[in-house]
Amino acid sequence: MAGRRVALKAIDWVAFAERIPPNQRAMFNALKTRSDAISAKLTSLPETPAAIDWSYYRSAVAKAGMVDEFEKKFKALQIPEPVDTQTNSINAQEAEANKNAAAYIEGSKARITQYEQELDKFKNMIPFDQMTIEDLNDTFPETKLDKVKHPFWPHKPIAEL
Repeated sequence: MAGRRVALKAIDWVAFAERIPPNQRAMFNALKTRSDAISAKLTSLPETPAAIDWSYYRSAVAKAGMVDEFEKKFKALQIPEPVDTQTNSINAQEAEANKNAAAYIEGSKARITQYEQELDKFKNMIPFDQMTIEDLNDTFPETKLDKVKHPFWPHKPIAEL
């Protein structure tokens, strides 16, 4: 049973370590050490507990019927295992994170193509020292002077003097 539990709960520590930021490396190492210690302790336990020798106790205990009563109660004892209530929510969070990551990757690819186009524009433009004002305004339209906002630029209107 211990081997089955370990197989179900295997952790890919290498992949986990790749995602740990450097400032949390000590906490990660402590977690891995504790996990390894617990795992080693679980694997050292036998699959099934040792069988109780009820005949020995019947011969050793003086009160008649006491061992039979204990044996009956022991066999009737059922220890419930905890119910896993978190796996579904963790799987839902993982699916949501994967969906968000895929959306981010698609957005990043779109930004990369946009930046590559801008880079091509910068590589193919006329050098600044050879540009005229018209070339500058054609290449960078945001630098063009807005005559509506600033009709007298670079001079101040006479009324403000």
